[in-house]
Amino acid sequence: MKKLVSIIGDAVIDNDSNKRAFAYAMGKALVDNGYRVVSGGMGGVMQAAFEGARASEFYQEGDTVAILPFFDRSKTNGLADIVIGTGLDIYRNFIVANSDAVIAVGGGAGTLSELATAWTLKRLMLAYADADGWSGQIAGKRMDYRVRYEEIEEDKVFGVKTADEAIAILEKYIGQYNASHDGIKPQEGVLAPYEVK
Repeated sequence: MKKLVSIIGDAVIDNDSNKRAFAYAMGKALVDNGYRVVSGGMGGVMQAAFEGARASEFYQEGDTVAILPFFDRSKTNGLADIVIGTGLDIYRNFIVANSDAVIAVGGGAGTLSELATAWTLKRLMLAYADADGWSGQIAGKRMDYRVRYEEIEEDKVFGVKTADEAIAILEKYIGQYNASHDGIKPQEGVLAPYEVK
């Protein structure tokens, strides 16, 4: 079964921007390497990623999946093979973040919410380092103090500058990031805010 990789980021970008070029290259590289591309199904980074995915010589129907914030499945960038109209508005970010891996390209508050969710869900996370927005700020860092995987010492949001670097990280780690979220628990020895000694 093909792994799902979400590409998240700015909904509006310039056609000649480095973010657009990276998102396009990333979408193409993912399909070239046997992954499916998931996004919010709208413009900007999401559209560029789907354009890249469809440009791959290995592209097959079903390789692009849109998770929409509204019920109307006709309101997409027109490049998704599978369209899921959630009607959840911004809360659909939780679904987008629940892929096998998440790659951020720039992004504002919506992208930050997806990044925080992906971290909590213990997903493999990558961020395009050569961009303004949240991907550039979080690349190479951890989202918080929690130990998500004891066996992965270097667990963090992996910073990347090219699609090839991203594919290498996916190939190395995607099999190790396989835990399912089983609820929020305090770290051993650390009291939750509601616990009294």
